[in-house]
Amino acid sequence: MAKRVLVETDKRLLWKLAYNMGVGAALSVHRHKRRLKRGQVFPPFLYISIINSCNLRCQGCWVDVAHKQQTISPDAFHRLIREAKAMGNRFFGIVGGEPFMHPHLLDMLAEHPDCYFQVFTNGHFLTPERARRMWQLGNVTPLLSVEGTEIVSDERRGRGGVLSKTLTGVKNALDAGVFTGVCTSVCRTNIDDLLKPEWIDRLIELGVLYTWFHVYRPMGPNPNPDLCLTQDQGVRVRKFVVEMRATKPIVIVDAYHDGEGKALCPAATGISHHINPWGGIEPCPIVQFSTESIHPDGRTLKDKFLRSAFLADFRKLAADTTRGCIVLERPDLLKQLVEAHGAADATARKTALAELGAMTPRPSQYNPAAEVPERNPLYRVAKRLFFNDFGVYAGRPPG
Repeated sequence: MAKRVLVETDKRLLWKLAYNMGVGAALSVHRHKRRLKRGQVFPPFLYISIINSCNLRCQGCWVDVAHKQQTISPDAFHRLIREAKAMGNRFFGIVGGEPFMHPHLLDMLAEHPDCYFQVFTNGHFLTPERARRMWQLGNVTPLLSVEGTEIVSDERRGRGGVLSKTLTGVKNALDAGVFTGVCTSVCRTNIDDLLKPEWIDRLIELGVLYTWFHVYRPMGPNPNPDLCLTQDQGVRVRKFVVEMRATKPIVIVDAYHDGEGKALCPAATGISHHINPWGGIEPCPIVQFSTESIHPDGRTLKDKFLRSAFLADFRKLAADTTRGCIVLERPDLLKQLVEAHGAADATARKTALAELGAMTPRPSQYNPAAEVPERNPLYRVAKRLFFNDFGVYAGRPPG
């Protein structure tokens, strides 16, 4: 992996990655751990949905992609980033909808050269010109979503020709020399096609430097529970990721487990929260309820995070209930929490509470009988330092 990074990457972009993302993110996590000791939570990583619109219609999507377009304005975005930087943050995930449908996306990112941005995209709008602009900025990495073979991709994403357009976006980014990743929402229809060494080898051959295997969540107005992985399939994903990390020269991201293989929820640990296109502050993208907003009301962003009773009670409830995903395992308890705080439905459709009430509980990543520790010692050390439960679950056996 070190050889690939040194040989295949643009050295200016590598420096930006190492300093903005590596050093900057490490320091932000260090500050987060210090704040936790004082009982304060300001997430070191924020995911920002800058737009709700998308050109695709993916099965089980929880974003109001077909509703009236809502975007975070450049002014609101810059104010958010500045206030987060004041708390030590340097890494931000940019999500949607489809972020490249935001007319000012790259101009907004250009205003913050001391930060690093990961853009989650389907790649259909990633033209050679936009890829070249990202290379010029140096602090942007696109993470392009590939959901399976041509047939599976078209079915999963509700449009025709999806895979070829996405792979064209991958090629444009790689041709421009941009540090590029590919992600997959693993479900029953693509697990056999993409959860195999041959797929990882193909990504390496293309020049992709990192990949991320999410796990499909049945959320939104039209969830498709038939796509959900079984608990055994979830273990299979974990074992595959651990094995590939130990044998393949590519970075594989994982947001569900620490280095010892214990499950965790990034929202419960406070390491990340989400901002929706209307500016609402949410625990995570699939928990579409908020009591706070990034927009001015006389309080700082710091005050809103540190003093939010809803966010604090969500983290406590999630940590007390399970090391996995409370949305999947105990939607009933989450519904009670939302009602107790009078948290606003942060969707355009205004049916999120009813959707939560209709959910069938199902297993998530929490599976203490099948914990799979990291085989690669570098991943294990890195997670021990920067991605673990930070003591949040200590003394809290799942209920």
